[in-house]
Amino acid sequence: MPKHEDVIIMFQDEARFGRINSPHKCWVKGDRPVVYCQIVREYTYAYAAVCPFDGTMDSLVIPIVSSAAMSIFLDEVSRRHNDKTILMFLDQAGWHKARNLRISQNVILATLPAYSPELNPAEHLWDELREKWFHNITFDSMVAVEDRLVDGLRDLENNPQSVQSLTGFDWIISSF
Repeated sequence: MPKHEDVIIMFQDEARFGRINSPHKCWVKGDRPVVYCQIVREYTYAYAAVCPFDGTMDSLVIPIVSSAAMSIFLDEVSRRHNDKTILMFLDQAGWHKARNLRISQNVILATLPAYSPELNPAEHLWDELREKWFHNITFDSMVAVEDRLVDGLRDLENNPQSVQSLTGFDWIISSF
């Protein structure tokens, strides 16, 4: 059993971002803004894992969800924390349990109960990204969506205090 200092507890999730948007209310001073609506069915996916204890966050943008894509993400998280054992909690998506999923030696996967996104603090990242980085914006291309997504994820990764406040659920912090 690894020592406490050698273990990092993370919660993982993925979310779809694309060129479909819907206008949302916002505060403005002066004239009423024009907010365009766009329905283009093109998507990419953000993968993220967070540690609610210290706000550590690892993310990747990958154009699909599959066991191969999840394996790439797990390899990246393993590489970034190669000196630690990673206990990663995730939902029960099919690609999280696939037979061909490659799991690095320093990663231990544990599933959350089915149909319980409220238990996964990583879910709060997507609300934050959509509110702060995708609010009332249309995109000319998927490259623009991916660029904006990478900027938002990078901003969160560089701000562990913000990630910790978004994901540090009381029941998680007090449980360990």
